[in-house]
Amino acid sequence: MNTSIYIAKRYLFAKKKTNAINIISGISMVGVFIGSATLFIILSAFNGLEDVILRLYSNFTPEIKIEARLGKTFNPETPYFNALRKDKRIYSFTEALEEKGMVKYRDKTFIANIKGMSDDFLKNSNLDSAIQDGGFILKAGNKPFAVIGTAVQTSLSVNVHDELTPMVIYSPRPTMGSSINPMDAFRQAFIYPSGVFAIQQEFDDIVVVSLDFARDLLGEPNQVSSIELTYKQGTSIDQMQDEIQEKLGEAFTVKNRKQQNVELYKTLNFERWSIFMILTFVLIVAIFNIIGTLTMLVIDKKQDIAILTSIGADKSLIKRIFFFEGMMIAMIGCVAGLAVGLVFCLLQQHFGFIKMSQNVALIDGYPIKLLARDFVLVLFTVSIISVIASAVSARLSVKGLDDIKHDL
Repeated sequence: MNTSIYIAKRYLFAKKKTNAINIISGISMVGVFIGSATLFIILSAFNGLEDVILRLYSNFTPEIKIEARLGKTFNPETPYFNALRKDKRIYSFTEALEEKGMVKYRDKTFIANIKGMSDDFLKNSNLDSAIQDGGFILKAGNKPFAVIGTAVQTSLSVNVHDELTPMVIYSPRPTMGSSINPMDAFRQAFIYPSGVFAIQQEFDDIVVVSLDFARDLLGEPNQVSSIELTYKQGTSIDQMQDEIQEKLGEAFTVKNRKQQNVELYKTLNFERWSIFMILTFVLIVAIFNIIGTLTMLVIDKKQDIAILTSIGADKSLIKRIFFFEGMMIAMIGCVAGLAVGLVFCLLQQHFGFIKMSQNVALIDGYPIKLLARDFVLVLFTVSIISVIASAVSARLSVKGLDDIKHDL
């Protein structure tokens, strides 16, 4: 075993002359332990929450979305789109028609996004996971239904179980003639709500209806706002995106999920790194307590240092002893913290003893997602800070070495 590591290990576990050194050393180790465990648990919890948000977001966002670069709508009945519709790699080919409209329920009104979806949209088996009340039904026989976001439901006080009161949706006519009645400038249609969904603020003002209903309401018999594609498992989305964009050219935009909501992904990444930096600062404070521990240890072991130098040990050996001492304190605390953090996360995954707010109906226990990169990130962070703190302590350990030898 390396001499400096052997001596550092003896110093770490041996009883010191001054009992305060043992206490301070223990406090430093506990500080690193708590900081490492907390950082790992918080990152895993954030991973779980992010996974839930993105999974719900994915229920309403396709893997690829095709829109016209200029104008609101386009005609999907082209040779390329007809061929794309038959692509065996595609799981669902959804035509969407979207426009603003005014929704009235009893005596209340709300400006919502009316989104008509073709039948393939209902192939998504996870749609019901976002439903808070009712069901995700757009048609029942020949009768149309609407699924509304929570913002619509809250603003209008919609009761999806009331089968006698429909919603009225108004859409402006593209050309307005002269008329005494202002309501002649609007198309209107009656529809009953079948369910209420909740995802995030961006989607909660949407009223989802069937494409046929939206076409009649908006007066668009052929046009669509977008084509939304979901592929079978194992298909390379990046490859498909590049392939479609190349075939369509500059007249259309082809976006993947991340590009459809850049702000959501930016916000999640910003929050992740903000939390990481705050907890890293706590770790820095805990680890730099090692400097005080090692400074007191140098004073406690000054006789040993003098003896070592008398038998030929140079300053580099003395520095390495206290460098490894600091690293051992930090790494023992880090590894123990990671182990406890892992056990805590596994228990939370299995038992869910920490509950979400009662206002969150989608999940019960706080979600946890374990990622190997978080182990590496915490270990790397602690290692870097420990190296700096231990190097400073090691330099201080030999600063007064000549004075120590003179005193002895």
